[in-house]
Amino acid sequence: MRHRHLTTATLALGVVLLVDVLRVFLPAVITIFGQAASTPAELLGAFALGWFVLALAAPALIRRVGARPVSVVAALALAAVRVALTGQPGGPLQLWLATGGLLAGLVWLAATAAVTDRPVPGLAVGLGAGAVLHTMLDTYRSGWAGGADAWLAAVVVAALFLAGQARPAPPAGAGGVRSWLLAGPTLLLAGLVALSPAVARTATSYQFGWLRWPSRGDGLVATTPGPLLGLAPFAVAVGGFLFAALAPPARTTRWLGPALLLAGTVLFAVGGGGLLLPAVLLAAAGLGGCLALLAAADDRATADNLVRADDRVRADERVLTVERGAAGAGDTVDARVATAPHLDVPGRHVGPGERAVAGRRALAAVAGMLAFAVSTTVYYAAYDLGHPNAWVPVVVAALVGVAAFTAGRTPTPTAPTPPSSAPPRLRIAGSAAVLVLLAALVGDETLVAENRAGAPERVRVAAYNIRMGFGLDGRFDPDRLARAVRGADVVLLSEVDRGWLLNGGHDSLDLLAERLDRWYVFAPAADPLWGDAVLSRWPLRSVRTRALPAVGAPTGAQALGVTVDFGAGEPGLAVVATHLQPPPGREPVVQARAVADFALGYAAGRPLVVAGDLNTEPGAPAFAEFTGAGLTDALAAARPLPTSPADDPREQIDHVFVSPGVGAADAVAPPGTASDHLPVRVTLTLPPA
Repeated sequence: MRHRHLTTATLALGVVLLVDVLRVFLPAVITIFGQAASTPAELLGAFALGWFVLALAAPALIRRVGARPVSVVAALALAAVRVALTGQPGGPLQLWLATGGLLAGLVWLAATAAVTDRPVPGLAVGLGAGAVLHTMLDTYRSGWAGGADAWLAAVVVAALFLAGQARPAPPAGAGGVRSWLLAGPTLLLAGLVALSPAVARTATSYQFGWLRWPSRGDGLVATTPGPLLGLAPFAVAVGGFLFAALAPPARTTRWLGPALLLAGTVLFAVGGGGLLLPAVLLAAAGLGGCLALLAAADDRATADNLVRADDRVRADERVLTVERGAAGAGDTVDARVATAPHLDVPGRHVGPGERAVAGRRALAAVAGMLAFAVSTTVYYAAYDLGHPNAWVPVVVAALVGVAAFTAGRTPTPTAPTPPSSAPPRLRIAGSAAVLVLLAALVGDETLVAENRAGAPERVRVAAYNIRMGFGLDGRFDPDRLARAVRGADVVLLSEVDRGWLLNGGHDSLDLLAERLDRWYVFAPAADPLWGDAVLSRWPLRSVRTRALPAVGAPTGAQALGVTVDFGAGEPGLAVVATHLQPPPGREPVVQARAVADFALGYAAGRPLVVAGDLNTEPGAPAFAEFTGAGLTDALAAARPLPTSPADDPREQIDHVFVSPGVGAADAVAPPGTASDHLPVRVTLTLPPA
């Protein structure tokens, strides 16, 4: 039993390291290889998929060299890359380090699969442990946080993982092929919805934020949740996933796991922010239930193999008894008993049939990860290419559910099922849930809004396209973003990512709000996890949203109106945040007109600010829609004020407009490469009430 638990723990640690490397590799493809969105989406997908396709050669390498040497070398490379990434190198070095780590991780996974017939406990514990660690780091992946604690954590995890490689794996049985094939799709569903702390926090900010519903508008907005409430539901999700995955499934309810998983992904795909929380909870429990069905099928396959092996051994023993009776002194006896395929005899002879099963497991593991890569690429490429993508997680969940359900119908063998390699499920599930709750209490900060009597004379406003938190060097660094807008009273953000798997699964808005100590309102644009936000020193009220005409842009666009509350009796400051998405090769005139109309109607005579990445130059037709509506260019005195690209700004596409009577001074675009845009900052003087 100790050996089986060691195998489970080693596999779990390897999964943690591999997922950590993936969280660097995926955004590095976009931000470094993609060169700030200048590389075609098709080329990005081909580059990413190519490494997963290359890993399909791993089973042939394992057959030629052997699983153990391949596993040890690949494990060393994976651990070394994971530790090196803690140094936050950025740039091409980061991309190629992560690429090498990914390839090493895939090869290690294939070699491990070749000798592991019951992988589900290790996969489940690894996914759960990764979710807990990501939560403890406030969704800020440890590879990006290069402090002493991050180095220590990386070294300890890598060392424990390598220590587990020192002992050879016990002989494997005939099971595991289906489980290894579904490892990649399981990883996709876990990172996309079921086990992402960023997605869970975003879900609770829709449901339990301090301001739940807009006064009037096209959809639900997300607002700042309390620290404990922000991740408390995620503790239920992680604990429920582990408990379900490590529990023996009941035959009468084997349909429950697949049904819950499918229901959760359907809610995620079509429900918007209002159904995001139940989507997380249902998908987590359902994914765990499906893994339990696969684990039970693996155990039955191993038991059935034991039955057949014992039958062959007893037959060989009968033959050997007869031959011994007829043999004379010094005669050679039959060696069939020595080579009989007992699964629990270390160092035994491995027959061709078992080598074939090992090869199928190795190939299944890599093919499953290729399915992960293809599904991820198809899902997120929709935001560049415009094809429908809501069906992707639903189809993946349906395939996982069907495979698990049919695996659960495998007939019970005639011999007792061998002891499961699953660790104590209640202890592990409960510990994971408690750690998530502790992380919410210790790691999350309570944001405090100021509400002094009377309106201020001046309000410092900043607008910033943060590119999901990634700088031009491909490094995710919320501290750099915070420094770029520090001191601003009101911050309007574009391209805010709150848990996309493609970008590493960070909640960039919550991380930035904590560093600036600002409350926020978030409005979705592309989907419930990607959109625009307003952060404020003062409380916000009267939230309204307006979906903008798509005009051929696949990402989606919206206008978010909020009122900065200066206290009782004050009209406040109306703020509208937006990110215009122009049709290919044209001006976003239609969207600009819609935003101007919405903003003037929303302000209703109050002082007004409209700002964001408007993707139009001064004097262009879309720019003229704002000035023609009576708004004033707050950055006019500082023109030209280019903001894009950040390392060589040539285009003036980030703007701040104000209503007549609002003064503007000290407009700047501070230099930096924390995003592919520069922020714009301006000090506004409000008219007397």
